[in-house]
Amino acid sequence: MAIVPNIFRSWRQPRVVMRALLAQGPREDRALATLMAACLVIFVSLWPMQSRLAYLDLALPEAERVPLEARMAGAAFAVIFIGPLLAYTLAALSHIVARVFGGRATGYRVRMALFWSMLAVSPALLLQGLVAGFMGPGAALNLVGVVLVVAFAVIWGASLRVAEFEAP
Repeated sequence: MAIVPNIFRSWRQPRVVMRALLAQGPREDRALATLMAACLVIFVSLWPMQSRLAYLDLALPEAERVPLEARMAGAAFAVIFIGPLLAYTLAALSHIVARVFGGRATGYRVRMALFWSMLAVSPALLLQGLVAGFMGPGAALNLVGVVLVVAFAVIWGASLRVAEFEAP
């Protein structure tokens, strides 16, 4: 399955894409690769804002400045190392909640629903990074943020429904 066409297809038909992904069979390496790709996109989306903040720090006294390299290292650590741990935790918690409502999926299906949803919103995430870096805080950034959150909620909700409530 091609990734980029499926990302854009997920914005229109998230259930169809999730069914196709799950039909490929449970492969934990695929789920981890999807998560790491999503984390990489998240990290790249942070670059413009980190650059902007480092530039704005030049107005501060040197003792209070945070250099761009330090900002990028902190973002890399947070997104590449801490992010996957949080994603696995969120997938487990959502699986527990879904079981209360009759969900019957395996852990892989739930993880894949979350990880794919994270990757599927990458176009909006990259746009948010560009707006944050070039325009800064304001109405445009808020609008893109709302679109991002709503898109993620819709795609993840639809994917989770397929994963939890449709027979494997």
